[in-house]
Amino acid sequence: MTGESYGCGCTAPTPAPAPGFWRSGGWLLAALPAWFALYLTLKPMADWLAFHALGLKVGSRLGEAVAFFVYDGPKVLLLLGLVVLGVSFVQTFISPERTRDLLAKRTGAWSNLLASLLGIATPFCSCSAVPLFIGFVRVGVPLGATFSFLISAPMVNEVALFLLLSLFGWRIALLYAATGVAIAFVSGWIIGKLRMERHLEPWVMEIPFEASVADGRSMGFSERLDLAVQATRDILVKVWLYVLAGIAVGAFLHGYVPAELLARFMGKSAWWSVPLAVIIGVPLYANAAGIIPIVQVLLAKGAALGTALAFMMAVAGLSLPETVILRKVLRPMLIATFLGVVTVGIVIVGYLFNLVM
Repeated sequence: MTGESYGCGCTAPTPAPAPGFWRSGGWLLAALPAWFALYLTLKPMADWLAFHALGLKVGSRLGEAVAFFVYDGPKVLLLLGLVVLGVSFVQTFISPERTRDLLAKRTGAWSNLLASLLGIATPFCSCSAVPLFIGFVRVGVPLGATFSFLISAPMVNEVALFLLLSLFGWRIALLYAATGVAIAFVSGWIIGKLRMERHLEPWVMEIPFEASVADGRSMGFSERLDLAVQATRDILVKVWLYVLAGIAVGAFLHGYVPAELLARFMGKSAWWSVPLAVIIGVPLYANAAGIIPIVQVLLAKGAALGTALAFMMAVAGLSLPETVILRKVLRPMLIATFLGVVTVGIVIVGYLFNLVM
């Protein structure tokens, strides 16, 4: 049956059949139990592979390093996949245009606070730094609020936040989120007060602004889930190598670096450990998910919490590739101010938590 015939000789198209239960997301009912079953078997499988299949000695440096890698690698990737899927599904309700328009309606410190909070839930990466920055400035978002968003989005990465929650508990995850938002808020507020709009590249303001027009169509659950699955696939393809590289570094630290050595260089007693951690973190190109396994080992080996957090925030919030990309729209004075204010904020947070924790 091809469709209903009308008097004009036209034939109405046959409506597409509704997607079946499996296609509409029913596969999640099977995928989630399988995910949890696999997650629970990772530790015994890693021990069997390292100490039986490979014949490495329990307690040896190489054996512990290999066991750490074959356990943490799949564990972090499994957590990453589940978290990214959930976050990507939620983000189908959030668009950069909505975020931009919402921020343009706020002024003063409220705009900085809102921008810092929105940065947590909005997808952002270095490759989108320039178009996002231009779009925000052109639509009228205050420069300080724009920087609050640009600092918060990569630093308080939603994926890293959930991974921290899974690996370290809610206290450290909440601490990371609160301090990241505070740094983004204060840094953006300071930059806004300095009135540095003149340090934007002139061509930024010369681009005609074209508002995007939404099609007004409401997506269904299965369509949003398809988009989330595609986003998860794209993100995992981009980051899995960095994640495994971070875990490899963590495995080396776990197996070969004495706890006393790390405690000496990154412990509370070393006053220079926080600025050193920030300096080391700036040139590293790694996403937050890839740096968390390294932080996990640093803390286990005796590194101070504030120093470890400062290192993680420097890698995520002071990314050298992002800074190079932003040079296309910012003059050196504004870039230097941005880096300086954020660096001071991270160092202060590191010292503060080393003092009180």
